[in-house]
Amino acid sequence: MIDTHAHIYLEEFDEDRDEVILRAKEKGIEKIVLPNIDSSTLQRTLQLADQYQGFCHAAIGLHPESVKENFDEELSLIESHLEKRKFVAIGEIGIDLYWDKTFESQQIDAFKRQIEWAVELKLPIIIHVRNSFGQVMQVLKSLRNRHLTGVFHSFTGNLEEANEIIRLGGFKIGINGILTFKNSHLRETVSQINLENIILETDAPYLTPVPYRGKRNESAFLYYTCEKLAEVYGTTMKEVDLITSQNARDLFKFPS
Repeated sequence: MIDTHAHIYLEEFDEDRDEVILRAKEKGIEKIVLPNIDSSTLQRTLQLADQYQGFCHAAIGLHPESVKENFDEELSLIESHLEKRKFVAIGEIGIDLYWDKTFESQQIDAFKRQIEWAVELKLPIIIHVRNSFGQVMQVLKSLRNRHLTGVFHSFTGNLEEANEIIRLGGFKIGINGILTFKNSHLRETVSQINLENIILETDAPYLTPVPYRGKRNESAFLYYTCEKLAEVYGTTMKEVDLITSQNARDLFKFPS
């Protein structure tokens, strides 16, 4: 399995990070993608990717919730790092209008600029969407002829939205522990789309799946999302693993 979205560089893992990675490997995780959040987490992200080369892979981006008055400076820092080293994706980027719409125009600007870098460098984008699906799709559709690829991280939308993502071409749907939540409608949506459109993620330390909901999430718990997905599709975990892992390899250009 490939955990395509985890923040295990955060302070929540400072006491046992090596053990967290060991448990992930023991559960069959072969790679973890580490999307950056902003300048405050960049060095942690890079250090972890360097420490576990070939297993942890850094993505770089400015999270929409971190888009404030100084977003130009934040973007300049990202741009300078893109010139220094290789990343597997631009992310975590996007638009978040859940808590605060003060910087909506700046979020859209930052999103577009980071997409330009992704196109230039032929990298996929990791998209954060919260209360902003229409705005995100508007940006992507205006650029749809640019050979853009990516993932809609932590998807919680309906079937219509899932199909809209699929019609874009080149985009995957990121499924995590939300799928296991008792009150989640996601199982109904996912059952109506093809497994070839899905990649697995944890978003650790957040969105912990059942049976560990309420505790800190970690990459090893991807097992339970894979298990639930197999149940939804009426197939085996091995089949889900094979297909979603290949989807992730194709998207992030990991060797088979």
